[in-house]
Amino acid sequence: MSVTIAVARRELASFFRLPLGWIAIALFVFLTGIIFSIDTLRPGQPATMRVFFAFAGWLMLPIVPAVGMRLFAEEFRSGTIEPLLTSPASDLAVVMGKFLGGLAFLLLLASPSLIHAVLLRALSDPAPDVGPMLAGYLSLTLMASLYLAIALLCSSLTNNQTLAFLSTFFALLGLLMGPPLIEQYIPAGDSWQWAREGSRALAVNRRAVDFAKGVIDTSHVVFFVSATVGLIVLTATILSSRRWR
Repeated sequence: MSVTIAVARRELASFFRLPLGWIAIALFVFLTGIIFSIDTLRPGQPATMRVFFAFAGWLMLPIVPAVGMRLFAEEFRSGTIEPLLTSPASDLAVVMGKFLGGLAFLLLLASPSLIHAVLLRALSDPAPDVGPMLAGYLSLTLMASLYLAIALLCSSLTNNQTLAFLSTFFALLGLLMGPPLIEQYIPAGDSWQWAREGSRALAVNRRAVDFAKGVIDTSHVVFFVSATVGLIVLTATILSSRRWR
């Protein structure tokens, strides 16, 4: 645990020492501000952040690849991964440290959006319910965790940050666009019901919409947590294979 915490602290601090971290924060604040001002602040609109949470998966599409691309790729390129690989620390502890450091940065990055929630509560009559907002922020955390786990896996496969960014970007794009597109081309009939259910199960945006409505479905939580854990374990396995090369 001490190794995991130490790695997480180092990763979190590194984001604020680089222009990339501040650019990512500025970009996310800019994008969320646009959605809030265009949709939520329109006269006659309901006092809700449902649109923001429903589009959170798309908002993080350019952010997470930029954050995750350097987690391992830069370490491999510069050779700074060697002290970690030759230390007695387990590969899973190293991967978890990288993951927690990146996730902490993503949560800090999204924290300015709390200002929008405070403004809605202060200016709206009647004030919006807190429940859907809490559910929305839970979905934001779960989705950021899954996205970051994908970025971590892609970064562990290469020492080129550009390649890590592009592979993560297209993997996330496929995750967002793939299931709805595939479902459109699945033939009708009961014999293809399994395929339709499979594509719906992978539709992360549909799950995010449910959270945005204030619906906390345990199946959604299990999906995000299990997929994230599986990707972290896979990344640790890849890192272990590098240790023995």
